[in-house]
Amino acid sequence: MPSPPAAQSDASLRDQLTSFSRVFWIANWMEMLERLAYYGLRTVLPIYMVLSLEEGGPQFDHVQKGMIYAWWAAVQSGVPVFTGGYADRYGYKITVAISIAIKIAGYLVMAYAVPLAASMTDGVSATVPGHSMTFTIFTAGAMLLALGTAVFKPGLQGIIGTQLNKDNGSVGWSVFYQLVNVGGFLGPFLAGWMRLLAWEWVFVSCAIIVALNYIFLFFFPEPEKEAVEQTEGFMGALKVLWQSAIGICEPRLMGFLVIFSGFWAMFHQLFDLLPNYIDDWIDSTMVADAIARPILGELPAEWGGNLPQEYMINLNAGMCMLLAFIIGYLTGKVRSMTAMISGIIVAAGAIYSLGLTTNGWFILLAIATFSLGELMSSPTKMRYFNNIAPPGKKGLYLGYINATGGIGWALGSVIAGSMYEEGGDKVVLARRYMTQELGQGAEVVEAMEKTAVLPKLMELTSMDAAGVRELLYTTYDPGFVWTHFALIGLVSMIGLIIYDRITQAKVAWEAPALVVMTTLIAGWTYAGGDLQRGITTGVIFGGLMLLYIIVEKMAPHLLPQGQASEADESEATA
Repeated sequence: MPSPPAAQSDASLRDQLTSFSRVFWIANWMEMLERLAYYGLRTVLPIYMVLSLEEGGPQFDHVQKGMIYAWWAAVQSGVPVFTGGYADRYGYKITVAISIAIKIAGYLVMAYAVPLAASMTDGVSATVPGHSMTFTIFTAGAMLLALGTAVFKPGLQGIIGTQLNKDNGSVGWSVFYQLVNVGGFLGPFLAGWMRLLAWEWVFVSCAIIVALNYIFLFFFPEPEKEAVEQTEGFMGALKVLWQSAIGICEPRLMGFLVIFSGFWAMFHQLFDLLPNYIDDWIDSTMVADAIARPILGELPAEWGGNLPQEYMINLNAGMCMLLAFIIGYLTGKVRSMTAMISGIIVAAGAIYSLGLTTNGWFILLAIATFSLGELMSSPTKMRYFNNIAPPGKKGLYLGYINATGGIGWALGSVIAGSMYEEGGDKVVLARRYMTQELGQGAEVVEAMEKTAVLPKLMELTSMDAAGVRELLYTTYDPGFVWTHFALIGLVSMIGLIIYDRITQAKVAWEAPALVVMTTLIAGWTYAGGDLQRGITTGVIFGGLMLLYIIVEKMAPHLLPQGQASEADESEATA
């Protein structure tokens, strides 16, 4: 979850809060609703994507799931790099209205991907796990949701930006981020209960919640905005596109984005992989008895005595909601790099500990610890990035900073998907145990329906569900995946230390040194056991940085100016 900047103003907090306009509060309410729907879906979606055909799911494997998240990340994080100026040019309200329509379409396509695919394949897809038609339709829905989210943010944040000034801007954005966390905290509760009714209601309820924002658009006029320079014709549009693309390849910029992306590779698996891991391996019956049973009395039978993973992971949003201001205040007293490195160490330790036990209380402690690391490292990146940006490039740097999350999310999802499918999924490991340890025929085992695998293993071993889980856990150690992502975090930390030394030294060989270091770190971080993938990834990032160096030497007029006004820089720093 995002964290707010520190408030800096001579006006009292009360004066600043009362200075906010009606439009400001309406826009913030719209953001909260959008986040409620988005994070509600995100926390349960990993479970749905691998849900068996017999239970109404698409039954994707984890490789397919990882690919969906990779494309999702690319669209959601990449589109604003090229289209961030459209809201300023064509109007904030129309941008928000279009984005809502796209998001509604995305939710609904995902909701009905399984029956839509079945109708287009004469029912064949309903009998084939992860059928290509189901995968295609569901991925299209996810891309629509990613695109709608990417368009929504600059439009909605543009509305809020027009309502703030230098006297109340810091507190205004703090309020905004706080409501983002409120929406993120409430969303999983909604999704958790909706999926008890029917899985499609999770998606439909999210679509309805987002659609409510259309009502609020009628309550205020189009905010006034500053005039923007208009590019003319097709060549003008190509120039903007080229400058957006080449700008991100600047070595100091790209180096930081790739190195710090290791942290985000860890972070996003908290939402994309941990739900499956908890669902497969974690015994949270004691947590459910201590927390949920006193509130609900009789627990829903669908929970199987456990506390659903979406409620456990929601501890992250709750801690961000409650502690963001105080952690931000404390980290503001130390150097940005110190705060980031300390946060990564804490987060990496928490990620590693996820694979140490199946105890639900311990997993909650790990999530809480990770949340502290996140609050220490994530918010300070803006402050650090603003400080290390070369003169005249602060606006350029701050405009691209969110791409680091997209890199880690996309490439980390591919790694997590392949690793967990190979050695983490409980049903996959149960099939392996039956063939390798119990001598069952491989063809017969592979032909079994997904929901029949674990009951069959329970029958063969004369164990209950808890016994089978412990048997598979001790035999195959599925927690290895968290060790790998913890190492990714540590490599990111070491890379940041070296990066900081290089950029602070301001030496003539800075650019080539950053190219080499970034190539090596990217290659190791995103190999995930696949040497060819690691080499390819490292070469791509290193090659893009070299391209910038070549253009800078031979045709500097083709590079973006990246100029930021003094006012812009002070706002970004705040």
